[in-house]
Amino acid sequence: MPFLPSLPETSHLSDLFKKFPRGIPPLMEYHDAILRSEGELTKAERELIATYTSSLNACTFCYGAHKIYAEAFGIDEAMIDAMVTDLDSVEGLDKLKPILRYVKKMNFLPSKIVTADAQAVFDAGWSEEALYEAIQVCALFNMMNRIIEGAGVNYDYEGNSEAHSLNKPGADVESHSYGAYGKTIAPADR
Repeated sequence: MPFLPSLPETSHLSDLFKKFPRGIPPLMEYHDAILRSEGELTKAERELIATYTSSLNACTFCYGAHKIYAEAFGIDEAMIDAMVTDLDSVEGLDKLKPILRYVKKMNFLPSKIVTADAQAVFDAGWSEEALYEAIQVCALFNMMNRIIEGAGVNYDYEGNSEAHSLNKPGADVESHSYGAYGKTIAPADR
């Protein structure tokens, strides 16, 4: 049940944003900049980091939504599930594991990150740009997870994945825009 009485019993992020639209369009444009622009990390890798961060925070809404995006970008569902259970045992993520370990530490103990944590990322062949992109994704999803959990948004895509925008007729993950979504939720003229 949502913590804000004006939200429906089963609330979606759209319900929250429609009720409180201030700042939503630029927030969604920031999502596009972090998740959809070209970068050192692929869009799939950034969605995987968003999914992983949300799993660490037990935010079922973001975990479910971004798991769907990660899968749409080609990440295997079994790999995602295994990553959440035991990152070290997952095959196929070897190069990304140092970034995910960094993200996990940043998520829970950011003041304990040391040079060796960053060096492990660099030793795996990643650039500073890639590490900074991962930092941005983790930070963005810590904020989003707290907005969602703090308001009590409780829609769960588990078992309801068909309701996700990517599962609508004509949906294309490559043309998906958070900014466009933000403008439909909170038009500038409001």
